[in-house]
Amino acid sequence: MTDHIKTEICGTTGILTLDRPTALNSLTLDMVRAMMSTLLGWRNDVRIQSVLLKASSERAYCAGGDIRFFHQKGCATATGGAALIEDFFTEEYALNHLLHTFPKPCIALMDGVVMGGGMGIAQAGPQARIRIVTERTKMAMPETGIGLFPDVGGGWFLSRTPGQIGAYLGVTGEMIGAADAIYADLADMFVPGTELGALQEAVTSAADTRAAVRTFASRFTAQVDPSQSRLAQHRTAIDRHFAFDTVQSIRNSLTTDDSEFAQATLATMNKRSPLMMCVTLAQIRRAATLGIADCLRMERTMVRRCFENGEVIEGVRALAIDKDHAPKWNPATLAEVTPAMVERFFDSAWPAYAHPLRDLA
Repeated sequence: MTDHIKTEICGTTGILTLDRPTALNSLTLDMVRAMMSTLLGWRNDVRIQSVLLKASSERAYCAGGDIRFFHQKGCATATGGAALIEDFFTEEYALNHLLHTFPKPCIALMDGVVMGGGMGIAQAGPQARIRIVTERTKMAMPETGIGLFPDVGGGWFLSRTPGQIGAYLGVTGEMIGAADAIYADLADMFVPGTELGALQEAVTSAADTRAAVRTFASRFTAQVDPSQSRLAQHRTAIDRHFAFDTVQSIRNSLTTDDSEFAQATLATMNKRSPLMMCVTLAQIRRAATLGIADCLRMERTMVRRCFENGEVIEGVRALAIDKDHAPKWNPATLAEVTPAMVERFFDSAWPAYAHPLRDLA
C-alpha cells in the first residue's frame, strides 16, 4: 500500500516503523491506511503481545499530517480529489481511536520531532500507552499557528494534563522537551537516543513488556528531572493566566505580568490565529468531560468547519506554500472574534446517524 510504513514481527512484538524521513514522517492517507490495516490485524493476533511504534530517522518520530496535502486538497474541486481531505481526517481519527483502545501495550519511541498527528499515534489510552522520550524530543501541538486546532484526540489528552498546562500548550502551540513532556503526563519515561536499539531488543525478548521497559528506563531516571522542567518552573504563572475561559481574558491577564515568561507568551500568541486560539480553548474545556470517542467525533466536526472557513488554508499557505510567514488571519484580532464564530466549529455537519465516526465506541 505504501513504502513509508515498514512492519515486522520480532518475538512477540509487532514493530511498525514510519519511513518518510525527508518529510519528517508526516502522515499521508496511504500511511494512515497501512497503519490501520496492520494494527487491526495485530489486535487479535495471539502471536503479538505488544506493539512498538518508531521512526527510521532520529530527526522525527512524526511531524504530523502532510500539510501540503491539506492545502492541495482543501483548495481542490470534487473532480480534483477534494473528498480525499475528508477521507484523511476520518481515517486518521479512527486510527487514533484504535490506538487509544488497543488491548496490548503500545510503546511509542518519540525520538526527535513529535507534533500534531505524531502525538495522535503516540498518546494511546492508559491501558496501552508506554511513551518514551529522548534528549532529541521536540514535542508540540502547534496547530493554531496554521489556522487549525489540536486534533487527533488533542482535546482529550491536553485537557487531562495537570492544571492549565493543556490550555497553555494548545493555545500557544509551544514546543517542549523530554522533562516537560513527562511533567505534563504526555510521556512516561526517558531513554537516551543511543539506547533505543537496546530498548527494542529488551522489549522483543520480554515476557512482560511493561516491566521490561520500566526496568530498562530506570537506569536513566537521573538524566531528566521533570520537577525542574520549564513547565514546572512556570506552572504557577500558567495556572493563573490560563485559568480563564476566553482567550481575551488570558491575554488581559498576561499583560499585567511583566515577567519574561508572560511577555514571551504574549509574543507567541500574537503570531497565532485569533479565531483558532479561541476555538482551541473552547475545545479543551469541552473535551475535559468527554470520552475519547466523543472527543474525536467533536474534532471531526471541527476539522470539517476549519476547511469550510478557510483559516487553515491561509495558515498552510503562509508556512509551507508561499513561505512568507505572514498569514492574513480572519478575523485579524481577538477583539473581532465573536462567540458565534467559535460556536460554529462545534455545530455538527451531520446528524448523529450519519456522522463518519458514529461507530466509535
